Amino acid sequence: MIGLDPAKIPGWDPAPVVAAIERGQARFAEHGIEADLCLLAPDEDTDAAMIKALTAADYACVVVGGGIRKHEPLLELFEQAVNLVRRHAPHAEIAFNSTPEDTADAALRRLR
Repeated sequence: MIGLDPAKIPGWDPAPVVAAIERGQARFAEHGIEADLCLLAPDEDTDAAMIKALTAADYACVVVGGGIRKHEPLLELFEQAVNLVRRHAPHAEIAFNSTPEDTADAALRRLR
């Protein structure tokens, strides 16, 4: 899963999103699926972080989170994420979640 790191976004309480991400990761475990997180801070080298994550394993599916996809100022980051998945994990399905809690459901839609 590629998403924004809620702890690295200034000006708001990350606790609810961190808890939702944890619940979402637990859903993968319920399905017996190993899942990795690539949480990005918009002011860091996001390309390098995504490439490192995408090349760390042979992924069947990559979920791009709604925090990147839905927030219009991050449109370029969203485009870059999709293109990096295509380039560095070319055999992976690409899925999109609605919330951090339904990330496993998004992946399962593409893996069935």
